[in-house]
Amino acid sequence: MSQPLDVLGSITAEQFLAEYWQKKPLLVRNAMPEIAGILEPADVMELALEEHVSARLIRQKDKDPNQWSVKSSPLIKGDFQKLPKLWTLLVQAVDHYSLDLAELWKKFPFIPQWRRDDIMVSYAPKGGSVGKHFDFYDVFLVQGYGQRRWQLGQMCDADTDFVPKQPLKLLPDMDVHFDEVLNPGDLLYVPPGLAHYGVAENDCLTFSFGFRMPNVATMMDRVSDKFADNALLKNPLSDILRNQATPIGEMTRTELDYLKTTLLNYLNNAPEIDDAIMSLMSEPKYPDNIPEADEIAAGDLAEILDQGYKLMLEPASRLLYSFEDEQLLFWANGEGICIDVEFEARLKRLADGETLSLDASFSETELEDVAQLLSDSILMLLPPDEE
Repeated sequence: MSQPLDVLGSITAEQFLAEYWQKKPLLVRNAMPEIAGILEPADVMELALEEHVSARLIRQKDKDPNQWSVKSSPLIKGDFQKLPKLWTLLVQAVDHYSLDLAELWKKFPFIPQWRRDDIMVSYAPKGGSVGKHFDFYDVFLVQGYGQRRWQLGQMCDADTDFVPKQPLKLLPDMDVHFDEVLNPGDLLYVPPGLAHYGVAENDCLTFSFGFRMPNVATMMDRVSDKFADNALLKNPLSDILRNQATPIGEMTRTELDYLKTTLLNYLNNAPEIDDAIMSLMSEPKYPDNIPEADEIAAGDLAEILDQGYKLMLEPASRLLYSFEDEQLLFWANGEGICIDVEFEARLKRLADGETLSLDASFSETELEDVAQLLSDSILMLLPPDEE
């Protein structure tokens, strides 16, 4: 049994996963006090104007607040002039631009990295909101600045009706059973499908730590791409044994079952499927956010050993691993990667969110792998004073 976690209100990860995860909400006061002050409203406004940032400006009409409009990136300074009284700015993947914020993923060590989506920040003046809605993913809403009032309602699903003729998927009403104001550092876990409605009490920033699952259609697309790359799968199948003639326009149940069984048998044991899913889940959602790294050589790294430099995963990149026949396999940013077995233990620790000191214990072979992963922007090097 693990130790109780402050971020979960002093309950254990096992208790949270058994009682709350994807089941019911959880409010924890002062769960993440360190988030307060990481960003302020002016920082978010400035970030929204950056070239590769994904952001949305949501506005409600002054004369009819039930009429909404959405402007997506790229945003310009003019978009923030003559704003209505009620508006909200949403900026995606803020953890890619703030190491302090990215560090807070470590508050959730009980949820696998591959489930992470991003950390979104919502900035709104008093009264601003994005309406009554629900999401298909898990989210931890953490107040970072100011106050926001949250109401929670009924469970929804794919058949739930939305308000017609609006650019957002808004719910017409909510059966409110929770009504609380969150202060800086407070956390509210909202499971998938639960209706929720947040309204700014004053100028406020709310950080959304989102965790998504893939959908079947996307996984099938990726598996299909892998199959298309296998030349052997393009060879025709052998025909069934035929002992009598059938009408030429009919595809018999025997024929159809033969083709289905052959396909399903291959799918059950297809080596491409593991690679397809691992490639998909290691694919970055915002590849444009991955910085273009300078080329670095193992010799360059050897010169700075024991100077206090540290290695960590680049926040905009994804690094996953799996075990196959006791062999450790790695995928990063949508592709399988090859490293020397000597570096596997350290790379696993980096994938698990650790920060490692770059010191004399690294062998020449390991430095070759580190140099390649740094050049590919999978890992990043922290100077001594920026841990």
